[in-house]
Amino acid sequence: MKFIKSLLFSLALLLSFNLSAQRTILHCGKLINGVSDQVQTQMSIVIEGKKIVSIDKGYTRGSHEDKVIDLKDKTVMPGLMDMHVHIEGQTSPTRYVESFTANEADVAYNAQVYAKTTLMAGFTTIRDLGGSGVNISLRKAINAGKVVGPNIYTAGKTIATTGGHGDPTNGWKKDLMGDPGPVEGVINSEADARKAVRQRYKDGSDVIKITATGGVLSMTKNGQGPQFTDEELKGIVETAEEYGFITAAHAHGDEGMQRAVRAGINSIEHGTFMSAETMDLMVEKGTYFVPTISAGKYSMKLAEIPGYFPPMILEKIKVVGPAIYNTFQNAYKKGVKMAFGTDAGVFPHGENWREFGYMVESGMKPMETIQSATMATAILLRIDDEYGSLEANKIADIVAVDGDPIQDISVMGKVSFVMKGGKVYKD
Repeated sequence: MKFIKSLLFSLALLLSFNLSAQRTILHCGKLINGVSDQVQTQMSIVIEGKKIVSIDKGYTRGSHEDKVIDLKDKTVMPGLMDMHVHIEGQTSPTRYVESFTANEADVAYNAQVYAKTTLMAGFTTIRDLGGSGVNISLRKAINAGKVVGPNIYTAGKTIATTGGHGDPTNGWKKDLMGDPGPVEGVINSEADARKAVRQRYKDGSDVIKITATGGVLSMTKNGQGPQFTDEELKGIVETAEEYGFITAAHAHGDEGMQRAVRAGINSIEHGTFMSAETMDLMVEKGTYFVPTISAGKYSMKLAEIPGYFPPMILEKIKVVGPAIYNTFQNAYKKGVKMAFGTDAGVFPHGENWREFGYMVESGMKPMETIQSATMATAILLRIDDEYGSLEANKIADIVAVDGDPIQDISVMGKVSFVMKGGKVYKD
């Protein structure tokens, strides 16, 4: 019996030693915690396993078992979050042809590359707002450790109306169009709406994304008109809430936005022609605005390349592209809640950081832009109990940039350290 007790005691000591050996200590020259408006200096973050154990003033000395990482010349902050990406694809002059030539396997292999690029750019969490369904499989592969990439919360397939932005058969010849329905993400009634949400649940989606108005890059004429009835929106939002989904609405035109906000949608994406009335309604309802300035800026740049876009799309870019700056400025002044989102995929993945600069150019303070990509996004995703800030007991998703983003926001493009779930991916 004494031998057994002695053995158990030795095993307990060994286990304790092994746990202590898992500590990682980050020595941070400057620290932005995602909550405070103040930049802290000479701080240490102590990590065990996947979680932050403590945030300490000064440079904590580790034992010989600890791994100490020197970030004294960098600014450390929570892992960044982008609330609007399309991880399956990326802009290309052959994009519209590729829908007929790319196999699902081609999409999957490309998506792995985009996922890794996104993580290396400092974005440890993304909300993927629409693809073919490969996005769901990619999320599973990342969670299983088979593929390197950010935490993904995906909508799976977008929900649209027949001929609306998000109908997967837009622009196809008639014998290929068929009549897609709720399974494919196309609805035309409240009953269809509820079935489409339930199908997303069955498929394994994390969030619901709808196209409340026309869009710019789809092969349809109108980029602004409303595309859901109040009854259809009611069916979507009510069912989404019942199934535990948060909801997002792509919207350029004002009427479609207002219908979505009144129905209880959680975030408006793009919001190009948002009126003051809609902004007031969003403040009242607590609806988030995900502006995606980057999408408009990059699309206008690509529109200068002859033949890059079909003529129908080119005309819509000329109208929509220049308007978003003014909308963002007005919404910010009105006090509309902001969540960081870029529409990455419309521009190259990994350049998501440029949105910080566009937001600052439009009048937002640098610290507010960082908070919009950390704590605000975590609250929108309802994961702020574990993510969004550097605090004890939260998941160790941490990035560092070279320089001080409060003085020069462009250094958000100089990410030199990435940790996700306590594991270092870039150092």
